[in-house]
Formats: sequence, structure tokens, C-alpha cells
Amino acid sequence: MSGVNKPHEIVERALELSRADGCVVIANERSTANLRWAGNALTTNGVTRGRTLTVVATVDGGQGAASGVVSRSAVTAEDLEPLVRAAEAAAREAGPAEDAQPLVEAAGEAAISAAYTDAPDETSSEVFAAFAPALGESFAQARAGGRELYGFANHEVVTSYLGTSTGLRLRHDQPTGTLEINAKSPDRTRSAWAGRATRDFKDVDPGAIDAELARRLGWAQRKVDLPAGRYETLLPPTAVADLLIYQFWSSAARDAAEGRTVFSKPGGGTRVGEKLTELPLTLRSDPAAPGLEAAPFVITHSSGDDASVFDNGLPLTATDWIRDGVLNQLITTRHTAGLTDLPVAPGIDNLILDGGGPRSLEEMVAATDHGGRCLLLTCLWYIREVDPATLLLTGLTRDGVYLVEGGEVVGEVNNFRFNESPVSLLSRATEAGRTERTLPREWGDWFTRAATPALRIPDFNMSSVSKGV
Repeated sequence: MSGVNKPHEIVERALELSRADGCVVIANERSTANLRWAGNALTTNGVTRGRTLTVVATVDGGQGAASGVVSRSAVTAEDLEPLVRAAEAAAREAGPAEDAQPLVEAAGEAAISAAYTDAPDETSSEVFAAFAPALGESFAQARAGGRELYGFANHEVVTSYLGTSTGLRLRHDQPTGTLEINAKSPDRTRSAWAGRATRDFKDVDPGAIDAELARRLGWAQRKVDLPAGRYETLLPPTAVADLLIYQFWSSAARDAAEGRTVFSKPGGGTRVGEKLTELPLTLRSDPAAPGLEAAPFVITHSSGDDASVFDNGLPLTATDWIRDGVLNQLITTRHTAGLTDLPVAPGIDNLILDGGGPRSLEEMVAATDHGGRCLLLTCLWYIREVDPATLLLTGLTRDGVYLVEGGEVVGEVNNFRFNESPVSLLSRATEAGRTERTLPREWGDWFTRAATPALRIPDFNMSSVSKGV
């Protein structure tokens, strides 16, 4: 057994050791590379490797199937039998699983990935081969302009191997890259942020990002204090993504059907079929979306109202959550689909909002009513839920709130705390711009594959003034 160490061999050996009625084994091979910098100079870089193995054992105790799930890191062949036995013991000790379903059956060519036995994909410092020199040039550019750049670039590749006692042998390689840069004035009174999501850092231009940040620091040279209140506000794609990701995470069909969420219908049932916005917007997920590719089958390590370990390996297809402004689908497992009479629609690891107009954010700024006042946000952070029944969220603005007058940015205003519901915002939005890939700042550690337009909100609720930066 000492020769068993390749990921697919670990999965196969765990399945061989299983004495349960059913078994799912997931091996995640993870490699990361990163760069960090401060004050226009690189500070650290590194490369890491790791493995996590999850065993799901199912036992039919006569009153229904029970499941036991155990996950451990840095698993070797010698660790396998204790891990499998621990999962089986957890299943025997658990009561019947409410979400119990037959494990997904192997069917046709899609049951076995062609590269299942191949070595995992890995990243290395080479992913930054073109990016790092360009970053160095941006340091020089910033230094000459009196700016200091801080930030990090992280690239991760996770190869997931999924094997089941029903014959599935699936593999998915998921590259994820994130870039965040803060530009600060030397006296630290002005700060601007920009972030990018990427698969390989070949489509990221740090020089262009620095130029964008320099423009924002220039805007911030004039300070304007504004009170709390409702303002016409332009939400950039990153802020829209953060709000809609929270909405997506809150869209489990079972919770809605049981009257616990904003998607619950008064009197019972869900709001599926109800118009949420007059704009022709479509909120969708698609595992094959170009540049936002995600796992095409379910990979989950735990069960809940929006996921089930019994669904591991279930194929995922393009899903419209909102279609042309109408709520079309909520997240369902096979179990909760049966409870709610909605189609099976597991969550997918990307989110796209389509249906806006052709304008970029800059063009939306220029098109702002010359007689009015509008706020332009950079990003949101510290987002928390206040009321699940309306999905009311609170949070703070950060790294630049700008005042737009006469179609031009005329200065920076103070930060605010906001209180808003993304569902309400969609209903009140008067304009959506051009959809573009974006990095959600608040949720970027958990959800990076997003594409959204900027939104114009006529009465965004800035509930109080914040002294944060």
C-alpha cells in the first residue's frame, strides 16, 4: 500500500476499503503561488501544496439512509483505513438523513473523466512570469507620481477527484487568480482600491490599474462632506457582485418555501414566476461560461438546505435564476426539489448578470443628469444581514466615494454605512450598464467568478456617516 499516493489511487483505495452501503470519496489537490508588496516594493512570495480527502459513507439502517462525513488534510495511504472507518462510524451513529437519495449513478461516457488518472494540475511562480515585470514597472510609475502601491496577487489551482461506489470517476481542474491593489497618498489621507479576477494573470495589466488608481487619488484631492440620506448612486460591478452573491447564497428553495426568506410568497410557497425588476435583467450561472468556467458537476463536502452530499457527481447545466426580470429558479438539491416542486438546480460556482445596456461605468458617469448630484462608489465591505425576510443588508463603503456633478467627478465625499436589500435594489434600478468580469471585494476569498454591470440606483440608502477609510 506504500505505493498508493497519487490522488486517484488514494480515491480508489478508500473506495476499496469501504464497508458501507455507499461511499463517495473526494480528493482535493491544491497548489498556490502568491506575491505581496508594500510601498512600491515586493515583500514576500511563496508556493504551497496541500491535499484534503473527504469520505462520505452511507448506511441504510432500515428506517432510511444515514450519512457520515469525515474530512482530513495531508492524507497518505496509511491514513486511509482509519479515515474510512471514522466516516462509517459517523454514519452508523447518525439518524436517517433527511436529504437521503440514491447516490448518483454512473451513466455513459460522462461517468468517467478522460484525465481521471492523470497527475493534478499545479501552479508555480511561473504564472507571474509576465505579470511580475509589469508590476515592477507600475511601481516605478507610481513612485514617480507620488503614490504608494500595496497589495497581493494569488493564484490557486485545485484539482478535484471524485469517485463513488456507483462507478463515477470524475475530475475537475479549477484555476483561480485574484489581484488586489491599494494606492495611497504618502500622507495616507487618500486611498483607492482596484481588484481583478483572472484564471492565469495573462489578462491583467498592473500599469493600467495604477493609472486608474491615480485618477481616483486625483479626484480625492477635493473633500466634500455629505450627511446621511438617500442619494442617486452608481454601484460599480464589484459592489453589484458582492450584493448579488449574498442574494444567491440566500436563495435556497426550501428556506423560501418554508417562509424564511425574501423569496417566500405570502401565504405559502415561493416567489418563482414573480417579476423582480422592470429592467430586462437575467441572473444566471453556467459552468461553461467563457473565462468563468466552474465545476460541471456537484462537489460538496457537507449537506444543508442548498447542498446534499448525496448529489455528489450530479451534472450541472446553465441555469437562469432570474430571466428577463422574472424570478425563474431557486437553488434546489434533489431532495429539496421534491419538497418544493421546483426543478433540480444545485448551486454553481459562478454568477453572471446580463441584460444591461452598452454603457461602461465611465459612460454612465458622463450620462448623469447635469442638474443632479450622484455618488460613485468604489466598493463595499463588512456586509452583514439585518433581516432575512427582506434580505436587508448593512455594510460600509470603502476606498473612495466620489461626487458626480454635471457628468463629471468633482471630489471625494465621506464614507457611509448603508442599509439595502439587493432584491429591492434590482426593483428600483433605473439603468444597468455593460456586463464585465469583476472581483467581488467582500466575498473574493470565497467566490471569484462573477460578471455584472454597474447599476444606477435613484435612492440608495446611506443610513449614517462612517469615519472609516
